[in-house]
Amino acid sequence: MERAVLLGLMILSLLMSPDFPAVGHKVGDWITLKAEQYFGLKTIIEDEEGLLKYSGKAIIYAFSPHDMLPFGIFSFNPILNRIPGGSTMHCLMTSAIFNLPFLKQVYTWMKGKPVDKKTFMARLHKKKSFIFCPGGVQEVILLDPRKPDDLVLYLQNRKGFIKLALQTGSPIVPVFGFHLDGTFGYWFPRGAWIERLSRAIGFLPLFYWGRFRIPFGIPYPKKLTIVVGSPIDIPKTDEVTSEKIDEYHKLFVDELMKLFDRHKHSEGYGTKRLKIA
Repeated sequence: MERAVLLGLMILSLLMSPDFPAVGHKVGDWITLKAEQYFGLKTIIEDEEGLLKYSGKAIIYAFSPHDMLPFGIFSFNPILNRIPGGSTMHCLMTSAIFNLPFLKQVYTWMKGKPVDKKTFMARLHKKKSFIFCPGGVQEVILLDPRKPDDLVLYLQNRKGFIKLALQTGSPIVPVFGFHLDGTFGYWFPRGAWIERLSRAIGFLPLFYWGRFRIPFGIPYPKKLTIVVGSPIDIPKTDEVTSEKIDEYHKLFVDELMKLFDRHKHSEGYGTKRLKIA
């Protein structure tokens, strides 16, 4: 009987709109506010004036690292009122989540949307800012507990968002989250086949545990610091060439690494190294 009820609820969840029920958004706001307290969230805005300069445009906030789960992006939820001009902000994340019962509603309540090209471009054209994690699930595969001082960002081949920014003239802002590493314990199979599978389905099949070592539980309560860099001005370009994409991709990566270097010592990351894969 219980299994039949659960199965029925799962099917109902899949059939219903991600926004259902409307009261769910209040639940999402409550969860976000509690997370702010739980992680002792600190936000550093390096260039508030620069962000406000683009109030009439959509700003692409590119967050690193992904780590196990890039939950640091919750700091951009408008309910926290931490990001200048971010009243319509949404967090774009793997589309696979929005095909799962219950989770598609919960993440929608918390201002989540799928990180596909259609959503990306729709928000850029509507001049609505958003945050996403360009490294994606590939960064999870690159995690190595034997090298805790290496923070590997999968960015060398992540250039699609640069192309879209050039097509629309949308500024890009590098964002770095300190202390995400170590918030979960984890295990997952390794090898070329698991990389191919994770790319195909949009997420990495893995086992992880958090506080009190509860499987798939909440993260350990580490103090999070989210550093928001200065916007990178991206000119609107009618004919986007690979050379132009490479130019602004390199500029983004360079600015992200400088952002990390400016704050790593104050955040206790003096021995850690960023590596671009």
